[in-house]
Amino acid sequence: MEKRNNNIRIKNKRATFEYFLEETLTAGIALTGTEIKSIRTGKASLADSYCSFKGNELFVIGMHIAEYEMGTYNNHDPKRDRKLLLTQRELRKWKNKVNEKGFTIIPVTLFINDKGLAKLDIALARGKHFFDKRETLKTKDSKREMERLERY
Repeated sequence: MEKRNNNIRIKNKRATFEYFLEETLTAGIALTGTEIKSIRTGKASLADSYCSFKGNELFVIGMHIAEYEMGTYNNHDPKRDRKLLLTQRELRKWKNKVNEKGFTIIPVTLFINDKGLAKLDIALARGKHFFDKRETLKTKDSKREMERLERY
C-alpha cells in the first residue's frame, strides 16, 4: 500500500488562548464527498466553532468548510452542523462533564490520518478569565525571549 502525504493540519489557534484544555479526544466526522475534498485542499476553518449535544449525539457547530471548487449543484453547505463519530461510552462520559458548571467542548485540530480519513481533535475546556489571558501572554513572551537569547 502506498504511503500518503498527509500534511493537512488545521488548528484552532484561539483555543489555547481562550480556554484551559482539560482533556482531549480524537473523533471521526461524518462528511460528504465535496467536504472531504475541500479539507484535503486545506480549505477549512475552526474559528468560532464549538461542539454541542443534540440528543445523545455530538455535533460540531460553526466549522467552516469552503465549497469545493470543482463541485456541481451537489455542493455542500459550508457552515452545516457535522456529526462527530464517538463511542457511546465516550459520549456519556463527556455529556456528564459538560453538564458540570463551566465546561464546554471545542475543536482543536482538524487533520487527515494515515488512512485518508478526516479526524477532529476535540477538547473538554474551561473558559479563561481576562487575567488568565494576560498571564498566558506573559509566559509566551518570556518563552520567546529566552529562545531568542539562546540563539546568540
